[in-house]
Parts: sequence; structure tokens; C-alpha cells
Amino acid sequence: MRQKHRTMPYARDAMAGRPPTKDAPPFGRRLAAARERRGLSQQELADQLGMTRSMIAYYERRAANPTSEFIEKVSEALGIPVSELIGRAAAPPKRKRPGPPAKLERQLEEIRKLPKSKQKFLSELLDSVLKHRP
Repeated sequence: MRQKHRTMPYARDAMAGRPPTKDAPPFGRRLAAARERRGLSQQELADQLGMTRSMIAYYERRAANPTSEFIEKVSEALGIPVSELIGRAAAPPKRKRPGPPAKLERQLEEIRKLPKSKQKFLSELLDSVLKHRP
């Protein structure tokens, strides 16, 4: 007797693209991590940069030496310093006074990590409050 093989329907979300055969280069891993921290898909980042999703995938998975122009554009789009993308630790900003950072400084650092849409919302809220101050 011959057994029928049950085939599972293809699940669209099961796999996006071909699985990588080797590890992504360090730049690509940093780019993907920064993009994901901002809550952006490859397509959303591509749209912001005026390029295709496949180009973002290329930079994340294979590009060992991206151009300085691309690095600058993507750092601006993601709101992060170039040094973070290229793997160089940025020198910490010089503080005017010793001790722990003020609450407002800590909040500003957290705001910088938010997606652009939330940063814009907070900026507009601050503008509104400051505009109506006594």
C-alpha cells in the first residue's frame, strides 16, 4: 500500500527570503539591530532612504564595505551616530559637572532611541508647551 504524503501549505511568514549561508558582516548586524530597535522593517527603511528593500537586505546580509554616503544616510534615517554603525565607540560627551546625569538628560537619551514618529510627537508636544509658557 502506498501512503499519501501530507503536504503542509506554504506559510508566508515562515521564512522571508533565502536563509543565509554565512554570517552577516559586522556592519550588517549593527545595521539590522539599529533598524529593529527603531521598529522599522527593511521595506520601511528602504522607503525612507529612497531605495529598494533588497538593497537594505544586501547591506544587512552581505555588504562588507558600505559606502560612506550610505552610512551617513542610514545613520541620519535611524537617528544614530555613524560611529555606532561602523563599530567605533563614540567618546562620551563631556559633562560640565560631576555626578549622575540630570533626569532631563536621561530622558533625552531615551527619546533619541525612539522611532522617528514618536520623536516627532514628543517634539511637537514640547513646542506646544514652550509656546504657551508664561
